[in-house]
Amino acid sequence: MENEVQISVRTLVEHVFRSGSIDSRFRSQATLLDGTRIHQKIQKSYQEGDQKEVYLRAEIPFEGLILIIDGRCDGLLFQDGAVTIDEIKSFSHSTEQMDGEGYPVHWAQAKMYAYMYAKDHQLQEITVQLTYVHIETEEKRYFSMSFTLRELEAFVFDLITGYAPYAKLLHEHKIKRNESITALSFPFESFRTGQRNLAGAVYKTISTEKNLFVMAPTGIGKTISTLFPAVKAIGEGILNRIFYLTAKTITRTTAEEAFTRMQAYGLSMKFITITAKDKVCFKEETICQKDYCEFANGYYDRINGAILHILANENSLTREVIENYARKHNVCPFEFSIDLAYTVDAVICDYNYIFDPRVSLKRIFEEQKKSTALLVDEAHNLVDRGREMYSASITKETFLQLKKEFKGENKAIYDGANKLNSLFISLKKEYADKQEFVLDQLDEVLKRLLVQFIEEAEKVLQTGTFPSLLETYFKVVNFLKIVELLDEHYVIYAEKHKNDIHMKLFCIDPSKLLKQMGKGYRSKVFFSATLSPLSYYQDILGGGPEDYRMSIPSPFSQDQVDVYIKSLSTRYRDRERSIEAIVNLLLSLINNRPGNYLIFFPSYQYLLSVFEQFKQKETETKTLIQAAGMTEADREEFLEAFKPNQTEHLLGFAVLGGIFSEGIDLKGDRLNGVVVVGVGLPQLCFERNLIKEHFQQKGRNGYDYAYIYPGMNKVLQAGGRLIRSDQDYGTIVLVDDRFLKMPYHALLPLEWRNYSVI
Repeated sequence: MENEVQISVRTLVEHVFRSGSIDSRFRSQATLLDGTRIHQKIQKSYQEGDQKEVYLRAEIPFEGLILIIDGRCDGLLFQDGAVTIDEIKSFSHSTEQMDGEGYPVHWAQAKMYAYMYAKDHQLQEITVQLTYVHIETEEKRYFSMSFTLRELEAFVFDLITGYAPYAKLLHEHKIKRNESITALSFPFESFRTGQRNLAGAVYKTISTEKNLFVMAPTGIGKTISTLFPAVKAIGEGILNRIFYLTAKTITRTTAEEAFTRMQAYGLSMKFITITAKDKVCFKEETICQKDYCEFANGYYDRINGAILHILANENSLTREVIENYARKHNVCPFEFSIDLAYTVDAVICDYNYIFDPRVSLKRIFEEQKKSTALLVDEAHNLVDRGREMYSASITKETFLQLKKEFKGENKAIYDGANKLNSLFISLKKEYADKQEFVLDQLDEVLKRLLVQFIEEAEKVLQTGTFPSLLETYFKVVNFLKIVELLDEHYVIYAEKHKNDIHMKLFCIDPSKLLKQMGKGYRSKVFFSATLSPLSYYQDILGGGPEDYRMSIPSPFSQDQVDVYIKSLSTRYRDRERSIEAIVNLLLSLINNRPGNYLIFFPSYQYLLSVFEQFKQKETETKTLIQAAGMTEADREEFLEAFKPNQTEHLLGFAVLGGIFSEGIDLKGDRLNGVVVVGVGLPQLCFERNLIKEHFQQKGRNGYDYAYIYPGMNKVLQAGGRLIRSDQDYGTIVLVDDRFLKMPYHALLPLEWRNYSVI
């Protein structure tokens, strides 16, 4: 029905009963575990006849709307003819800090379930129980109250009255949104070659609740080709929300531009871009504590007004728009964006907000996931990002510094840091003859000491601001969270750095956890210009044999690009001897084919060596160098130098796999050629060799998985900077004799195969 508004119990009560403080939310995101294990343990203790995870639903007419409220209560207990709703909550702080009668938001959630059950079963009275369980000690606290149906009805009426303005706003928007989507046409005069096929595949994937892995060439318009069919699916009631996930700021901007273009064609749809906390924080330091930050202090008193204001007036919730409203309402811009993410139709954000268990948007419930699609842009980046998200490390030096800092200040922190420092010293002595070594398992004593450290650190952190302790606290919390995930996809190793020793829980194969974190969503679409070979990415990104796969050929003519291979060794041992040949190649290139070039090198040192010798031979040509730690302004300045129709040459020296080798768009004469030096192999190291050995043991080609596929991906991304439209022409030079040999040669795109050897 047109006047129905669907809402979960948790969303309803959290909207009305916003409470607490930013610093408490900030800290809770780093708790050791989510509550799943605790919930399951309590539910297993239920008596025969009791029920768990009971689905409840109510339809409540209110001011012209029908609110459909649903959710699952943790437990339904039956004893002596009485019925009790059990709501289980886990916590990590000490029981002394808990409010005397439990938290209002938890009572509200349980009472909502009690109302729905009592009304359905015509009960005049029902009992509500809050069960609090400490995550580590499993100490329990129970709070219980009985309510009449009339009392619950009055409570629910007040709850809905508080929610109604927001419900009306969303309802009116949904009607307008769906009407606009029905009328929306593709926001270009025509589809490019391959675009219609991609859009059709994405729509089919979403409508059939499947996953899709797509390799689509650079310049085809992947962003609009994936977003447009997903938007259409929302208008048809197949989806309620889209997440557009990416690793880079520039690709988020491309997604914003796609939505803006569709809005220009009549789309009425709300999207938000989530920007990292450190980038949007209004304070000099990102300290999320109310005594330091006025935007955190009283946040929950002001946030509902801020949300209603921005949603009533804006469809494009970009960084600038969010910051503007955040200042008007004096709220934290980052937390504001997180709260808004649960209200809008589409979210543009980093991979972390879905796939990282530490920072994922945890209020997206299972029912909501079923109507949500994930569009994963530049999906090749998710492999190493996945390893990073699911790995964690701690170091000896961290505890040594805390030991010094808290000596004579706090005995518990001093003792804890001292014991952990001593344990690392013992490990160092045990493996005195090795710089790196694998541990068969994690020491139980270490785990116990880390848990004790967390407990003592929490007590101290509640008394004031201790930056080094807070930083270590989060590192240890993260480490212990990853401990819970350890299985055959992990290796535990340690490595020495002078007097320090690092211990790492290294996720070698992220496929299982990526699949687990993406579970429940209606569809996932992984796409990139360099998802090659597709079988490798489907495997390591958590795909299965039931998933769809497609590869779209380049829409551009082979005549648009001249490809040359310079048969020269750039292996580490030969680099010194190769410098002069590469310099001569660059000189020949600009003399015969004048223009703007990007030259990519496998290392910064190699880059500098070639650059210095080039400048000795050629002083007139304008050159740029990618510097370490470039700011966004520095990057923009670098790219702005690539202007069309210049009368002089411009050579930009950059690092393969760095900030300029993917995601940048220099169309037309802004870029005339790309030179790629080397096959991009990651540096030989202990960690990469662990990856190689792991996949070799699983029957895969370990060297391909650890070195060749990641390396060649960098090459393909760098080369892909050149031809961005059907109006682009230019030159690609691949410098390495291995490009002529298998398996490197097999990974070259078809449009590069018509090459000349020089």
